[in-house]
Amino acid sequence: MSDDNGNVLSGIEPGSVKRIHLVGVAGTGMGSFAGMLKAAGYDVTGSDESVYPPMSDMLAAWGVEVMTPYSPANIDAARPDLVIIGNVIRRVNVEATAVRERGIPQMSFPAAFGSLVLAGKHSVVVAGTHGKTTTSALMAHVLVAAGTDPTFLVGGVTVNYSGNFRNGKGPFVVVEGDEYDTAYFDKGPKFMHYRARTALLTSVEFDHADIYRDMAHYESAYDKFAATLPEDGFLAVAASYPNAVAIAQRSSKAYVATYAAHGEADYIAENLRFGPEGARFVIREPRGHVGEFLLPMSGQHNVENALGVYAAARALGLSADQIRDGFASFSGVKRRQEIRGEIGGVLVIDDFAHHPTAVRETITAIRLRYPARRLWAVFEPRSNTSRRNIHEREYKAAFDGAARASIRVPEPHDKVPIDEQLDINKVVEALRDHGIDANASPDTSELVNRVIAEAQPGDVVLVMSNGAFGGFIPTLLEGLRARFA
Repeated sequence: MSDDNGNVLSGIEPGSVKRIHLVGVAGTGMGSFAGMLKAAGYDVTGSDESVYPPMSDMLAAWGVEVMTPYSPANIDAARPDLVIIGNVIRRVNVEATAVRERGIPQMSFPAAFGSLVLAGKHSVVVAGTHGKTTTSALMAHVLVAAGTDPTFLVGGVTVNYSGNFRNGKGPFVVVEGDEYDTAYFDKGPKFMHYRARTALLTSVEFDHADIYRDMAHYESAYDKFAATLPEDGFLAVAASYPNAVAIAQRSSKAYVATYAAHGEADYIAENLRFGPEGARFVIREPRGHVGEFLLPMSGQHNVENALGVYAAARALGLSADQIRDGFASFSGVKRRQEIRGEIGGVLVIDDFAHHPTAVRETITAIRLRYPARRLWAVFEPRSNTSRRNIHEREYKAAFDGAARASIRVPEPHDKVPIDEQLDINKVVEALRDHGIDANASPDTSELVNRVIAEAQPGDVVLVMSNGAFGGFIPTLLEGLRARFA
């Protein structure tokens, strides 16, 4: 059933679709979904304005034909039964217009995922402001290691599986539940399409200021999500975020369990300690203590997220020993505390952190893992929210633990008014007041050359950005090789 614009209103039967075309296929989520659909047996094509490595290489390896640039002729060549519209596509896009004019059924990526992948499956959704990618990847790996043969789609490249999707034959589907809007014809959050039966809520802090007016508006999205869980569902929520617990308790019909690395909750980490191998801790659950676990990651936030995974996995029927084995064999996600190289004694780590909480927790985690080494934090505030002064005070305190800090001054953004822009100079002054040797520049090459010239053997350089940062890390590694050759 469709409306006058060709928008699918009530989902589709998977058996009625054989040819699928994705508009905006070069995005990380859309590209991975294209690969997932191709692996599932659909004839898949895609289009974008331009496609570059690594996504162009990945799409080619998956056998997905990509057409550039956008054109109505792409729709005619693809002859799709269904068109999936990415959330970066505007209504005036020539292919989006052609789809409506030709009356071809269209869906957003989340809605199509719900109809084509989740039908008849047990959906496990990981939602929250922070930690969704690593937590959903860990959840998926625990289920794979336990032999349940799950399907998953997460927002980063899992090291264990060299990709961010897997098509399994088992009953469980793990998906990262994003609160961002869905498509030009659906401005609701993506996770509303994921039919959650089991869910984790890792955190709720204000984010995505480009689409949410304020904290109350942002929290309302999670209220709606929690309300989607059925009465026989299960929702694990982080007790360190009281507002998240309140949302879960007032909005969910499902059973709600809390977890925390410290304090009181249904699932608790005890005897927590960190070392070069990661985190070791004992889990106390409602049934008692279940022994020690090793998580090959650092940081209290990662331990807390692992407790949420433990709670959800127990609700799905896994034993403590099965989860223990899954934790110990988890290799992480690229760009989440990922070691990119050590040259001349300078260790370079890549992380996706951009929200001030994520910056703070990542720096703390790296300090715990490498307590004897000097830490140089390099940060690019690239996202729409991180460019704004709404979190300026939090950024001023987020770098504690770093000896040095270098921050890229963001370029002007047409969606961020001048009076709402983050004042990097004020952040740098505050960091210096905290005893941190801080500097900033709008020029990425100036920042990377400073690190190349001044980093010392024994240093850890932590590079944080939710984008490519102008090729900062490859340039840094190349420069360090030349310097220490």
